[in-house]
Amino acid sequence: MTTTLTTPPRSETSAPSGARGRARKPRERWNRPGTLVLVLCSVTVLLPLYVTLSMAFKSPAQAVDGNAFSLPAPLSVQGFVQAWQLTGFPVGLAMSLLVTAGTVAATILLAALASYAIMRNWERRMFRWSFFYLLGAMFIPFPVVALPQIQLTGRLGLDNPAGVVLLATMFQLSFSVLLFTAFLRSIPAELEESARIDGATTAQTFWRLVFPLLAPMSATVGIFAFLYAWNDFMMPSLIISDPALQTLPVRQQLFQTQFSNNYNVSFASYLMAMAPAIVAYLFTQRWVMQGVTQGAVKG
Repeated sequence: MTTTLTTPPRSETSAPSGARGRARKPRERWNRPGTLVLVLCSVTVLLPLYVTLSMAFKSPAQAVDGNAFSLPAPLSVQGFVQAWQLTGFPVGLAMSLLVTAGTVAATILLAALASYAIMRNWERRMFRWSFFYLLGAMFIPFPVVALPQIQLTGRLGLDNPAGVVLLATMFQLSFSVLLFTAFLRSIPAELEESARIDGATTAQTFWRLVFPLLAPMSATVGIFAFLYAWNDFMMPSLIISDPALQTLPVRQQLFQTQFSNNYNVSFASYLMAMAPAIVAYLFTQRWVMQGVTQGAVKG
């Protein structure tokens, strides 16, 4: 005797609750307040960037027509040519690259060495107080100590890009040490003990084992130091005495004086100056987030 089992037809209204929940998720996600905040934050960044791009490619007549949001018609590169000549862009770019590269390299190297020494000697009072001293230095901005720094660099012959590299590294050291020490807590001490058992010295352990493991945080520290050194205006303008050795942000000050009405030239110069920082951040943001998240969790 054969028994036939029949399955009743499923009604369209009898979908599982999980399926209904998944179907409602996209709509609910757009109703969240956090999404609205992110959209507003994106607009505050993208809108000025759009105006900068639009004004940079406009002709002088279009730049002063009072409509900053209109598209350039036709496209003009005259602003870029004039900005290149007025600011001495090749020399300014070379100075900015020199200061930025020196600051990034010195910050990563010194912060990594200091953080490793502090964390591996935390039980000693001197190293603990050194860490707290560096944290306290985070609350002292450069304008507060600008006058004595200007006098000191002038007397030591450091009123040049080398002095800017030295000062920028010192002012980035506190925050960088804080990031590196947080990351070092996630590295098991057993790895270093194994290396010492194999006969490795302290220097070999750091350079061959610890420093390669610090690569994600080194990228994070590097991009923060890059943005700080590349965009800094006050320190180079006060420290560097020779105008021919000034960086790009200082050279662009001329557009706030005698060339204040040349909007297309001004925005073209701003765009050329900030393009390297934007490109660097776009290519390194993955390592920045990876370094921050790994340093926040102790493994």
